[in-house]
Amino acid sequence: MIRVLLVDDHALVRMGFRMLLADAGVQVVGEADAGEQACSEYTRLQPDVVVMDLSMPGMGGLEAVRRLIALDPAARILALSAHEDTAHPQRVLRAGALGYLTKRSAPDALIAAVKAVAAHEAYVDGPTARALAMAQVKGARSPAETLSEREFSVFIQLARGQSVGQIADSLNLSPSTIGTHLYHVKQKLGASNQSELTLVALQWGLLQV
Repeated sequence: MIRVLLVDDHALVRMGFRMLLADAGVQVVGEADAGEQACSEYTRLQPDVVVMDLSMPGMGGLEAVRRLIALDPAARILALSAHEDTAHPQRVLRAGALGYLTKRSAPDALIAAVKAVAAHEAYVDGPTARALAMAQVKGARSPAETLSEREFSVFIQLARGQSVGQIADSLNLSPSTIGTHLYHVKQKLGASNQSELTLVALQWGLLQV
């Protein structure tokens, strides 16, 4: 039986996924509502698959994926997101996730994705795969693609309205380091303040509304 750790900050979403997976014979051995908790629960439970939501308070799902892979390079992670842009799947797959699924996917897609990732197979839902392919063919690039991995993490948290101090705490970095990242992000994206960063994120579908 496949053992799954569910990571999502919404209890109702976790309950729905738990029921859906149970009907397919997949055992949910643990739940977490933040990336920080996911890392500690992973060490304790050693699940076969981690189903990781990307939009959560604190460090967020993308940073949690990076930390889980640093903790265990063999970790099998399925990223789950309401985002339908191309930047998030590109970033999280580069970070080490084995699969990516949008929350608009049909319920049976979650089952298929979990089983594929459990078998060490890559999985990307159809619409996301097509969007990634078309972006590559057309050369359409989000301005966020100019950012480094760390800059992207800082950018997304800033766009969500978090302060430099809050981001420093969640990423275990000094406020001065975050300030340096903020300077580079604003320079690369042509933004003069946090509100303009939020606008850029919204325009390119990088934030949930």
